[in-house]
Amino acid sequence: MWGLTGGFGIGLPPIVHGNSLDDSIKNRVAGECIRGEKRIALAISEPSAGSDVANITTTAEEVGDYYIVNGLKKWITCGMFADYFTTAVRTGDKGMFGVSLLLIPKTTKGVSVRPMDCMGVKGSGTAYVEFDNAKVPIEYLVGDVTVLLQNFVTERLGIAIQAARFARVCLTESVSYCKRRVAFGKKLEDQPVVRYKLATMMREVEVTQAYIESIVYRVNITDQEGGDWFGALMRSGAEAALCKVQATRTFEHCAREAAHLHGGNSYVKGNRVENLYRHVLSLAIPGGSEDVMVDSAARLALKGRL
Repeated sequence: MWGLTGGFGIGLPPIVHGNSLDDSIKNRVAGECIRGEKRIALAISEPSAGSDVANITTTAEEVGDYYIVNGLKKWITCGMFADYFTTAVRTGDKGMFGVSLLLIPKTTKGVSVRPMDCMGVKGSGTAYVEFDNAKVPIEYLVGDVTVLLQNFVTERLGIAIQAARFARVCLTESVSYCKRRVAFGKKLEDQPVVRYKLATMMREVEVTQAYIESIVYRVNITDQEGGDWFGALMRSGAEAALCKVQATRTFEHCAREAAHLHGGNSYVKGNRVENLYRHVLSLAIPGGSEDVMVDSAARLALKGRL
C-alpha cells in the first residue's frame, strides 16, 4: 500500500493546493501522477530534523531564474521510486516561516537517492535524497509554509485511518486464533484473561473508528451544505494530531496484545501479526511523533483552536 500510494498521498496534494505554482505545472504534474505515468514523494525529514520541521537545513538559494538546492533528506517514503520530490527547503530566515515547498524532478542534475533498510514497510522504497547544487527553475516553487502545514492535517488523518485498520486486523486475527487454539485444557476464548484482552482491544478499536468518522463527517457535512470544506478540514489540525495519537497507540496496544495471544507464532516470519508488529513505528513516528502531536494539539487548544 505504501509503495503504491504512500508518496502519492502526501506528495501530490501540496502541488494541487500550492499557492505559487502556475496552473500549467499543476495540471501537468498532477495528470502524470494520477494516470500512473509518474511517481511523487514528499521530502521533508532530515537526519537532524524529523518532527522538528522548523529546523530543517536544506537550503534553496535564489540565483537569477533558479534555486540552487543543497541538503540531505532522510526517511523519504517512495523516494526510490519517485520522479518528483515535493521538497521542504529553507528560502528565508530561521524557523518555520523561513520554510517553503519546492517541486524538484529527480532528473535534475545534483539529485541522488539511496535506499534505507527499515524495520517494516519494506515495499515503500524509503530513501535518502540528496541535493548537491541542484538547479531548479524558480517557477517550481510550490508555496510558502502554509501549504506544508495544511498538508500535515490530511497526512495525519490518513495515518490514523491506516493505524485504525491495522489495529482492527490485529483484533480479528486474535479473535479467530483464540477460537481455535487450545491451551491448559480449553480454548483460549474460554479463559477470562483472554476475553478481557479481546474486549479491551475491541473498545479501543471502536472508539478510534468513531473519532475518525466524526472528523470526516464534519468536513463532509460542511461540503454538502455548500460551505468551505477545505477550510473546515484545515481547522481540524488539533483533532487530526490527537486522532493520529489515538490511532497509533491503539495499533501499538493491539499489536502487542495480538502477539502475546498468538505466542511463539507471532515471532515467526510470515505470520500476519509479526508483520503488523514491525509496522507500528512506521505510523507512530511519520507525520509527527506522538509526543510532538500531543504538545501541538495542546498549544492549539490553549489558543482556542480545538
